[in-house]
Order: sequence, then structure tokens, then C-alpha cells
Amino acid sequence: MNWKEEERIAAQLAKAMAMICVRNTMLENIHAGRGLVTKAGDYSDVFVVDAEGNRVPWTEASRIDDDEMRDLMRQVVNRLYTFQVCFSEPGFQAMVNRWLGAARKWDEPVLDAGLAESGNWEMG
Repeated sequence: MNWKEEERIAAQLAKAMAMICVRNTMLENIHAGRGLVTKAGDYSDVFVVDAEGNRVPWTEASRIDDDEMRDLMRQVVNRLYTFQVCFSEPGFQAMVNRWLGAARKWDEPVLDAGLAESGNWEMG
């Protein structure tokens, strides 16, 4: 298999894994809240008022607590593990192909330079 074909397959797998193992998790519930209006465009004009009356800029407010983050990471790791273990099963591959229909509309992935350069190894 040539490098271009490997890149194409990797791009499809990345999209499928992102959709199935990350997007379709409790992250959807966190994202499902009411959207906020920003006239500035960067949310610098949006504030959250907590139970003690503290006015916190949206850009400084944590939007997920430690327990939610831990639960999200567990779910993502479990789904990534399941994806890899079950990928050779025809029924699982059929499910992945169904989800790829939606993920195909996404932007094509690009190499994350920071991650790609984090080790002493060469690609291709």
C-alpha cells in the first residue's frame, strides 16, 4: 500500500473514531445546553454569575468539572479500546461505515505538528 492510500485510510479511521468514540459520548450532553449570544464574537462580553454572586467572564469559566472530565475520559478510552478490539468484526465495520456517512462531511484531517514532532521518529 502506498503512502497516499495509507493517508486516506487513516483519515477515514480518524473521522470514524472521532465520531463514534468522542462525539457520541457524554460530550453530547455537555454540548446540548443553551447557546449563548456574543456580540463581540469571542465571548469576552458574556459572563456567568455563580451561586455566591461572583461574575465570571465566560472565557475564564470552567465548563466541565473534574468528575465530568474523568467520566468523559473513561468513556472515550473505553470506546477507543472497543473500537480497536471490535474493528475486525463485520457487524462492527458495518456500523462504522454507517457513521462514516455523517463524518465524511467533516474537514479532512491534518497532522498535528506538536504531536507528530513529540518523539524521535520519522514518518513515511
